[in-house]
Amino acid sequence: MKEQDLEKCVPNSDWNVLYWVLGTILMPVALPLALVNIWQRFRAQKYRNQLPGKVVLITGASSGLGESLAHVFYRAGCKVILAARRTQELERVKKDLLALDVDPAYPPTVLALDLAELNSIPEFVTRVLAVYNQVDILINNGGISVRADVASTAVDVDLKVMVVNYFGGVALTKALLPSMVKRGSGHICFISSVQGKFAIPQRAAYSASKHAMQAFADSLRAEVANKNINVSCVSPGYIRTQLSLNALTGSGSSYGKMDETTAKGMSPEKLAERILQCILRKEPDIIVSDAQAKIAYYLRHLCPSLYFWIMAKRALKLEKAEKKSS
Repeated sequence: MKEQDLEKCVPNSDWNVLYWVLGTILMPVALPLALVNIWQRFRAQKYRNQLPGKVVLITGASSGLGESLAHVFYRAGCKVILAARRTQELERVKKDLLALDVDPAYPPTVLALDLAELNSIPEFVTRVLAVYNQVDILINNGGISVRADVASTAVDVDLKVMVVNYFGGVALTKALLPSMVKRGSGHICFISSVQGKFAIPQRAAYSASKHAMQAFADSLRAEVANKNINVSCVSPGYIRTQLSLNALTGSGSSYGKMDETTAKGMSPEKLAERILQCILRKEPDIIVSDAQAKIAYYLRHLCPSLYFWIMAKRALKLEKAEKKSS
């Protein structure tokens, strides 16, 4: 081999310096992150082995993400309590669960729940606790959405969305919390949205309710941290469910359309698995979305002026599209 060829095989000194600099800078960050990840995986596996027999209450369990969560936790050997307004649909979900080959398997419990009826929630919790005497995991998943700008949205619609999406979950959490504190154990999971991290046009009522949920979860987490109670807040992007079909318009009527973004969203089954991992790892706050939503989140906090400009352009585009369609 010629001397020139040998020189080509030897790494350039400039590259050696670059590798050394990157290693020096990144290693103190990468190593702790890797160790935390390994520790979280170990803890998740340990807790997964303890999941069979845990009592899991899921609201909004009659369809969509709630139904997928019911399947995930039932397959994990949990005692699932399914709650929603549509008991007929809950019975369908229960029938589907019982058809699964699961060991151990506990017959799912179906209970009617209307989150808008705040005064009925304490009595609902009494019925819940009468089933197994406890709830180990509460998943606040029930909710509704709105498709309308601020000017055309009736205050009654804002109020309804806030009651169902925020106050309903708050009332349920407060009613169950004393039993968790008494046992010194429990996990409360709030299913929020990336729109609880940043707001977009024509989602003011929905986004406001999710912002409130995020703040409540953050405060509650701090308050119960010394009581062995965990609080998670999950903020998904668009999910391929019936959410937009069941959404309200500004007048309170049914929106009844499948949005393109919703149709192209992540599968509820995939999200349900990620939520299970979140609970197993005791993660306090996670965003589960595509890159676009995550970029918007960081823009809102790191470069708000650019974010506001983009949202203004989006609002104008939506307004023009609405005028054209009408």
